[in-house]
Amino acid sequence: MTALSTKLINAPEDFVDEVIDGILGAHGDGLRAASGDARAIVRTALPAGTVGIVTGGGSGHLPLFLGYVGTGLCSGVAVGNVFSSPSPEQIHAATVASDTGAGVLYLYGNYGGDVFNFDLAADLAALDGIRTATVLGADDVASAPREKARSRRGVAGIFFAYKIAGASAARGDDLDTVASLAQRAADRTGTMGVGLAPTVLPTTGKPSFDLAEGQMEIGVGIHGEPGRRTGPIAPADAVADELVQTIVADLGIERGARVAVLVNGLGATPLEELYLLSRRTRQLLDEREVRIHRAYVGEFATSLEMAGASISILALDDELAALLDAPADSPFFAQGGVAPEAVTAAAPVHETGDPQTTPSADSAADSGTAVATAEATAAGAALAAAITAVAPRWAAHADELRDLDAALGDGDLGITVSSGVAAILVALDGVTATDIADPVLRAGRAFATANPSTFAALVGGGLLAAGGSLQGHGPLDRAALVAAMRALAARIAERGKAQAGDKTVLDALLPSIDALAAADADPRAAVAAMRAAAWAGVRGTTELVSQRGRAAWVGERSAGRPDPGATAYARLLDEVAAWLDETA
Repeated sequence: MTALSTKLINAPEDFVDEVIDGILGAHGDGLRAASGDARAIVRTALPAGTVGIVTGGGSGHLPLFLGYVGTGLCSGVAVGNVFSSPSPEQIHAATVASDTGAGVLYLYGNYGGDVFNFDLAADLAALDGIRTATVLGADDVASAPREKARSRRGVAGIFFAYKIAGASAARGDDLDTVASLAQRAADRTGTMGVGLAPTVLPTTGKPSFDLAEGQMEIGVGIHGEPGRRTGPIAPADAVADELVQTIVADLGIERGARVAVLVNGLGATPLEELYLLSRRTRQLLDEREVRIHRAYVGEFATSLEMAGASISILALDDELAALLDAPADSPFFAQGGVAPEAVTAAAPVHETGDPQTTPSADSAADSGTAVATAEATAAGAALAAAITAVAPRWAAHADELRDLDAALGDGDLGITVSSGVAAILVALDGVTATDIADPVLRAGRAFATANPSTFAALVGGGLLAAGGSLQGHGPLDRAALVAAMRALAARIAERGKAQAGDKTVLDALLPSIDALAAADADPRAAVAAMRAAAWAGVRGTTELVSQRGRAAWVGERSAGRPDPGATAYARLLDEVAAWLDETA
């Protein structure tokens, strides 16, 4: 009998969508799909003029994340595949449906794919005139030392941030205040877990990690990421001692402090065992004269059927305690009597097909969108035609890029480029561009959302930044192009946390921009200079050690191979040059 045969599922590939369908069928009085996207779920009624709170992440963690959409909690959620990030479009759909005029807080766990895709969704929301702010749950004390706390994984402790941010929004606080309180809660929360047995992934039928019988992993992550140590399974009190003492020391909790405690099951741990951990946690805190203001015991952030548990502690102040005490209600969590609230019908859904669409005349004016003129339309049409002509030629290099990426990463660069190009062609087909920014914005959105990869998120987000810099310009002259490409590079550097020399696309992109700025006015000569600089950058990456992305995991073995992303960009310039020669 295989591990998969012990699961109550149908086709593995339908698992997530069928789970969501089941939840909506059972709780349709409080939850609905946003804009017809079943992976974007929002409350059926939202308070008018209050801050929206959107969360999201991979499936397999119920009640995280979907379970915290409700009164006094989150307003919307984007749901990814098992242990995988939701797409920027799904996050964007939840954002639009959660916005009632006061902006939207993004509140989610600190994982790379989620960060890239939520940042892209923020770019898309900005095009709609929706203001967003971001707070990351980064509470896993075992995943990084205190001095690098912002790089920690987000685990069960994000529950406290949901509760406090949701109460803040419900009382009418503005976006900055809601975000500040959520950040305060996140900063004052620590979590540590123990794993006793792995989960079995529905899509593969295989365990998510290896752990010998009779062993436990102290500090395990909710996807089975390794913790601080592996050792023989210990008594419940000994486990609680190690978890609580580590968290208390990390947060610097002093005698007389007031805290909230969350004892969380990871999916296959009986409540009886969780209450053993809760009992010992109270004893330990009582010994330190630390008062438990509220205690929560149960399953709040699981990992399918992983055996194990985690303990979270929030160091409270008076304001956080009051917000924690506020009523809340969702299909998966309830606290106290829920006060009636004046609600509107479902939040208005703004049309998002046109990147220029904004929800009000004021926000349109603020975005600097220019009224379309004949000259601007002609320039936009010419640029759209150029993109449409060159993009398929770039996709022809997919096999080469796949092979390069397979040696350093996960081999998906070829499909990222080819699927991104296909999406761009669809996005520009039959569209009348209003100015030169329009086709760039459409291309950025299409590329970013065509394939859930880091390269797609970085380049797509960069194109959105480039398009933003072009808004209000007439024809695409060299100064405008240089400014747009600098905006693209800056966004890639910001989102990827990379710089020249890290062995990324920037090592080809940045020198090519400098070459463009200094080049002759003739387009073919300028592109030739850009190509030469880009390929020199590609060659320069060969002996570098990758510092960012999956390639960084290869370490010293990444030296001796050119960077795939830099190569992809240089190949794009090859095709631009060839197209210019053919159309001269």
